[in-house]
Amino acid sequence: MSSKEKPTLGGTRIKTRKRNIAAPLDPAAFSDAVVQIYLDNAGDLELVAKSIESTDLNFSRYGDIFFEVVFTGGRTQPGTIKPEEGERHHHSVFDGEPKREAILQSVVYIQKILRRRPFLIKNLENVMRRFLQSLELFEEDERKKLAIFTALAFSQRLSGLPPETVFQPLLKDNLIAKGLVLSFITDFFKEYLVENSLDDLISILKRGKMEDNLMDFLPPTKRSAESFAEHFTKAGLTALVEYNGKKIFEVKLKEIKTVLTSQISDETDVDDVIEAVKQQVKDGNLPEIEVARVLWDVLMDAVQWSGKNQQQNANSVLRQVKTWAPLLNTFCTSGKLQLELMYKVQMQCYEDAKLMKLFPEVVRSLYELDVLAEDTILHWFRKGTNPKGRQAFVKGLEPFVNWLEEAEEEE
Repeated sequence: MSSKEKPTLGGTRIKTRKRNIAAPLDPAAFSDAVVQIYLDNAGDLELVAKSIESTDLNFSRYGDIFFEVVFTGGRTQPGTIKPEEGERHHHSVFDGEPKREAILQSVVYIQKILRRRPFLIKNLENVMRRFLQSLELFEEDERKKLAIFTALAFSQRLSGLPPETVFQPLLKDNLIAKGLVLSFITDFFKEYLVENSLDDLISILKRGKMEDNLMDFLPPTKRSAESFAEHFTKAGLTALVEYNGKKIFEVKLKEIKTVLTSQISDETDVDDVIEAVKQQVKDGNLPEIEVARVLWDVLMDAVQWSGKNQQQNANSVLRQVKTWAPLLNTFCTSGKLQLELMYKVQMQCYEDAKLMKLFPEVVRSLYELDVLAEDTILHWFRKGTNPKGRQAFVKGLEPFVNWLEEAEEEE
């Protein structure tokens, strides 16, 4: 065995890799440095943007603080919108006028920053989300400025700011109940529609998963179609009111179709179906003419069609008409509604080749079952306005019309 001493680590300095040393957090120093840039350039956002581009400040670590400075003029206390101690400037979004021209400058300025540092979009989302969830802590004019900024951000396509960043944080029960969300979203809609179409707005609402949930912006006590229409009409947003009315109408039509389809499939007694439809029409306040259209569509959708056998198709349709004639009769009570039913029959026979020759038989069957009146059929024959396949259908219906006219003369 060797008598030499084994080497030891005594007195040896172990080097530590730099990446394992955490740099101390100093958000205050970062905030003060950004504020100083504003002050040095007297709030000229174009000069501020150029100075920001050339600085070596740690934006990847302090991105949220940067946008706090942009919006409020300085750092805010954690979890609040209250100002933190430190330097501040008076050229922020909230320090300006609640007007488009003033706030647009900030939007353009942020766009320039994000083009140079696109990773900051996540920090912008974070700050926007926090501010939107804290609407009650802002003054009324500050909420208006935030709404205008948000609308202009979408209008200017601010580096792909996702709509859900805006809409989802707003859906807090306390904010909605106080009417703060409705006020904010109204200012947002009005500002966005200055330069954009309603279709553009609907596209944003779709991406934000709010297209079918506009009512959710209203306080629960005012969540009705009437309140929605009254509020947004007063705000000058009649196009939005019309759109929402159409959406509500479509939902109600879909509901009545679903109920009716299920009952027909289950072969529910026709009297029970009539009562169910009456209740749906009453609850939904549906126009009679739309009900007539829906009834025919659902009845025909339930027919078991044959691929090639024309006679089987004819028998199936006529059998369906005969079975559900009392339903049609209940809701096609005027000449106008009966004429609309004839137009529906005409369009279906025109659009479906296998039914092209069936039009006269269906009309005659509806007449014999007292669904269509003689005057309605003669009016359609002489003055019908729908041109789709009309020439062929008139020719096919001519023998039956001649018979009606002869019977009328004999009487």
